[in-house]
Amino acid sequence: MKVEEPKVIHNIYSDVIKGEDVKMYEKSFSQIKQIYKDDNNVDENTLMYTVYSYEKGDSNKAGDLYWGLTILEPVYINGECNMTRGHFHNDLNCAEFYFGIDGEGLLMLMDENGKTWCEKVFKGSLHHIDGKLAHRLLNTGDTQLKVGACWPTVAGHDYAKIEDKEFGYRVFKKEDELIFEER
Repeated sequence: MKVEEPKVIHNIYSDVIKGEDVKMYEKSFSQIKQIYKDDNNVDENTLMYTVYSYEKGDSNKAGDLYWGLTILEPVYINGECNMTRGHFHNDLNCAEFYFGIDGEGLLMLMDENGKTWCEKVFKGSLHHIDGKLAHRLLNTGDTQLKVGACWPTVAGHDYAKIEDKEFGYRVFKKEDELIFEER
């Protein structure tokens, strides 16, 4: 019998996802500045987050899965915590798992009526995200926040729905205290 080496490796606690069919993209401040309350005095080229995804599955085949890693930098925009754009899934029947790998942060969740709440994210935390919930990551620490994910290939990402109805809160950090500002 033939034994092959894996085509993709993710040494979760010390490296990023590497191998065939792994995609990577970075978001700079200029690409997402519209999600922050204030963008004064911020370098447009500031790296905000990086996303790696192993997309081997068929995007049209129910039952296939993707594997991902998001790394949020410890950046504060006038005290506001660094965050991902956030999204609903195109297919609201598709749930997703997030798991904390390193750092500290929040997983912000919002239902279709705008009710918003957070779960703490830290090394070892596991989060089941119902398909009907929008979700966004926030780095609330002083180091990178690394979060792994697994989701159905057919889920898709609906960013427009978040632009129409934003998450109900903004999160700021002042003197090591988190401040939640209702929109």
